Amino acid sequence: MEKEIAGVKQFSYLTSEIDGLYHEAALKCGLSDSAMRILYAICLQGEACSLSDIIKLSGISKQTINSALRRLEGEGVLCLRPEKDGSRRKEAVLTKKGKQLAQNTVMKIFRIENEVFAEWNDKERELYFALTQRYYHSFKEKVGELIV
Repeated sequence: MEKEIAGVKQFSYLTSEIDGLYHEAALKCGLSDSAMRILYAICLQGEACSLSDIIKLSGISKQTINSALRRLEGEGVLCLRPEKDGSRRKEAVLTKKGKQLAQNTVMKIFRIENEVFAEWNDKERELYFALTQRYYHSFKEKVGELIV
């Protein structure tokens, strides 16, 4: 087995712990992880988000997203409608109930995230985002080259 570079375990641990905090936040908000991620993706875009963007932004499988969307639609949290470009693609749109739910859940998470980043100075934020983006692009490239 290849020798590990110092920090890989720590990075993996911290990534898992942060994911765990988002899971805990979803539970405290009374939402499943998939429902929270869907609402989060929609709120990132405004009040509507294409299904393809929800899949991309959430990192969840298409099948899980579709199941969660149907559940949220059945609860009156969102509705699915054709995208405005006339294509067959659909977008999820928050209903009045969904907007209220988002205010009480996802928007609180946004505020927490903003508070955390506000604790950092400009250089720290720039460095964090630059290194995270660099890691993402390099990892994406190497995963693309992966042969099993």
